[in-house]
Amino acid sequence: MLLGFFLGLAVGIAFLVALRQHYNTRFKRLFSRLADRQLLPALRYDAQLASAIEEQKAHIDSLTTRIQSFRYLLQGAPVGYLQVDEENRLLWCNRRAQEFLDIDQGDYEQPKLLLAIVRSYELDQLIDRTRQAQSVCERKWTFNSISTDPFNYTERPAYPLKGYGLPLVNGQVGVFLENKQETVMLAQQRDRWISDVAHELKTPLTSIRLVAETLQSRVDDTLVNWVERLLKEVIRLSKLVDDVLKMSSLEQRRTQLKDEVATDLVPLIRSAWQSVEPLAKLKQLDITYEGPENLVASINPNLMHRVLFNLLSNAVKYSPAAQAIRVRLSVTEGTARTEFTGPGIVIEVIDAGCGLAEKDLPYVFERFYRADPARSRQGSLAGSDGNGASEEAQTVEMAEFASSGTGLGLAIVRQIVSAHQGKVIAQNDPETGGGRLSVWLPSRRLIKSV
Repeated sequence: MLLGFFLGLAVGIAFLVALRQHYNTRFKRLFSRLADRQLLPALRYDAQLASAIEEQKAHIDSLTTRIQSFRYLLQGAPVGYLQVDEENRLLWCNRRAQEFLDIDQGDYEQPKLLLAIVRSYELDQLIDRTRQAQSVCERKWTFNSISTDPFNYTERPAYPLKGYGLPLVNGQVGVFLENKQETVMLAQQRDRWISDVAHELKTPLTSIRLVAETLQSRVDDTLVNWVERLLKEVIRLSKLVDDVLKMSSLEQRRTQLKDEVATDLVPLIRSAWQSVEPLAKLKQLDITYEGPENLVASINPNLMHRVLFNLLSNAVKYSPAAQAIRVRLSVTEGTARTEFTGPGIVIEVIDAGCGLAEKDLPYVFERFYRADPARSRQGSLAGSDGNGASEEAQTVEMAEFASSGTGLGLAIVRQIVSAHQGKVIAQNDPETGGGRLSVWLPSRRLIKSV
């Protein structure tokens, strides 16, 4: 009996030691989760646990206070902000976002799918793209507020928004929203003012040109040069006015492109080259075409001819003598060419000049923007090898051509391409080192390619 008692006591003590060791291990794990702190042997584990819990509670209260401070700042911010979880459920948004997107506070007291609250697929796509890229993404769109109550339909204004998506932890995404209505209105007022001024200038410039042409044959020989200079300046101003009016017309028709017909782009490229060929011959420039024998697309042929003419003129202006201007036409799936947004038609015009400075690339399609003049001088004045009078005349003529631009040629290109729902970008070609201007048109415009 005594042996059995001691045996049972030993088993019980061993079990108690093992149980205590088990609880000690659990307490240590719990302490490591609660805080990075050293265990105090003088205190019991329950006292240490209570102390750690109090410290964690104070830390949580501090974080909660900081979150409330950030939310207070966001509530008073002049831009909208909203935050969604990994399943695109709206977690929180500030007052400005509620105004922009017509959200009631009750819509996000319990997390709901954002698309069920805000009928904006563009915003939903911006969030998905930000989550996939794990980097800041931007997008512009026009938001049309739609009432979800079919019995209380109200017409609400549409206005342009710009969103900035920021990836957060655990798949969450924050989006800052900016109302661009005021910017658009200022741009419209600017365009309207420029258009009105251009209309007013057209008549007096025509009168001055007629007077200059009349005087050209009647003045003394010593004054002919002055009249010719006057006539050239008047013609240059007339071209500027015509380009401004063209830009105004494109602005008005940007939302709806008219006169679309099935057009083969290959003959259109050849026709545009024939228009600039007299200037190209002055520098012994030739064209190299790469692409299919024909490619039919639904476009406005007159406007697209203007695009090709402007791009080829730009290439002629900046190419050195005795070089080839490359024109590439292709159909891309959008995966190999990351600079394009999807499948479509790509037209590339590549010159052999000195290229564009990196700082100029984002702005070459802006109105009246001029890149480094060294590019113009190097391309236009790298003339002939001889010293004859004809070669000097060609150099002078090309110099006049290089300085005769209005600063609106590439801006008009962007407007026309935008009217075709396309995109145009400027790059430097890695093979030639010159500029490469690429036009992308969406695949829905493609009709036939061989």
